[in-house]
This record gives sequence, C-alpha cells and structure tokens, in this order.
Amino acid sequence: MFVQHRNRNMLEAAYNTLLLIYFQIVYNLRKEHTNPLIGLLLTIIQSSLMVVAFFLLYYVIGVRTSPIRGDFMVFIMTGIFVFVTHVQGTAAVSSSGALTSGMTKHGPMSSAVMIAGAAIAVLYKQVLSCIVILWAYHAIVTPVVVNDWVACLALLVLAWLSGCAVGLVFLSIRPWAPKAAGLLTTIYSRLNMIASGKMFVANTLPNFMLPYFEWNPLFHIIDQMRGFAFINYVPHKTNLEYPIYFTIAVTMIGLMAEFTTRNSVSASWSAGK
Repeated sequence: MFVQHRNRNMLEAAYNTLLLIYFQIVYNLRKEHTNPLIGLLLTIIQSSLMVVAFFLLYYVIGVRTSPIRGDFMVFIMTGIFVFVTHVQGTAAVSSSGALTSGMTKHGPMSSAVMIAGAAIAVLYKQVLSCIVILWAYHAIVTPVVVNDWVACLALLVLAWLSGCAVGLVFLSIRPWAPKAAGLLTTIYSRLNMIASGKMFVANTLPNFMLPYFEWNPLFHIIDQMRGFAFINYVPHKTNLEYPIYFTIAVTMIGLMAEFTTRNSVSASWSAGK
C-alpha cells in the first residue's frame, strides 16, 4: 500500500484510465439512488412524462396529427429525446466538479476521468431510456417505423457531444463565478425549451424567424433527425455541418478554458464561503 504504482506502457495506462472512467460512471449512476435499477427507472419515467406532457399539450391546442406525414409520437420523441440528452449532458459536465473536487487530489484521478464519467453516464441513461420507451410504444400501441435508425442514433450522440461541449465551457467558468455558472446553465436549458425547435417543423418556419433558431445546434440536429426518421420529410433550412463544427469549436474553447482554470484554481478561493 506504500508503493506508488506506475504504468509500464501505454496499453497499461489506457487500461487503468478506462477502469477509472468505468468506476466513475458507476458512481454517477448510483449517485441519484442507492439502487441503480431504480435510478434508471426514474430516468425512463422522466422522459416518458415529457413525451406524454407534450402529447397532451398538442392535443389541447388542437394539433392531433403529425405535421410530418407519419407517426405523431415519433415526431414528438425525435424532439424530446434529443433535447433531454443535450440538456442533461450540459448539466452533468458543468456540475461534475472536476476542477474543485477533492478526488482530483488523489494520484490516479484526474479532471478528464471525472468529466468522461459524468458525460458517459448521461449517454448510457438516455440511450437506455429511448430504447425502453420506443420498445414499449412499439409493443403496446403500434409498430414504430424509423426510416434510418442508425443515422438517428448518430444524431442523438451528436446532440450529447454538443451538450457536453457547452457544459465544459460552463465547468471552466464555475470556479471563477459559481453562481453565475449555475445561472448560465439554467438559462441555457430553459432557452432550449423553445429555441431547439422541437415543437414545430423547421421547413414551415418563416425565413424572417430563422435567425432566432439557426444559431442553436439542437435546432439543426432535431430537424435533421426527423429527415432520417420520416421517409417523406426532407430538411431544407438546416444542415449537419453546423452542429458538427459547433461541437468541435466549442470543445476546443472548453478544453483551453478548462486547462487555464485548472492551472489557476486554488482551494483558498472558497475558504471564506
């Protein structure tokens, strides 16, 4: 126990890092509830309630058929699943505590391990939630037909990556201004309730309103996913290049900001709080 372990080669170092990330993922999954199955069930229930809530909202305002020729519930799910995955990825990374946690003072741990653990835990929960909800709808209500499910899954991962990139920027701000970082995360999540465009079809949006939505990568991802999910829908006002370039650019900014903050952060900053 008094001997410091050192990796002998790159393969052993990669294995130990992946093992640490795995343990961090398990910790994040069990953090919400001591029973991991109940924690996953709560995630599934949360996503299901959002789908049902938006279905009832459409029903109340008189929209009872899909704006796109196809299954109405698939139209709703393509918006809800992407939105929840993006927002929860942002929140998980921004609150991972990778820069100020006492765990990073232990040799094997690092901020990269904590960030990766928080991000992958969200992806695991959301993918499992999507599979369970789609299977239940397919088995109980009506068969689900998705034109290109591989592309839809890839776009769900892209939404997760873009959310983690934004969360990385908020994480680097948190040690400097904890309340401001928390407020920015909340504002970003609430803003995406409307700006993500999950409640309407992008092709029907007037051109003068496009600048209010096209800055948001979620707007492009959701519309492109509907293009792959429905055989009769072709997106004309969105593209895949923007969310990809957005994710790469924001990730680079977040990594540089995280590196600067990690080299500057001090435990004495919170001594007077």
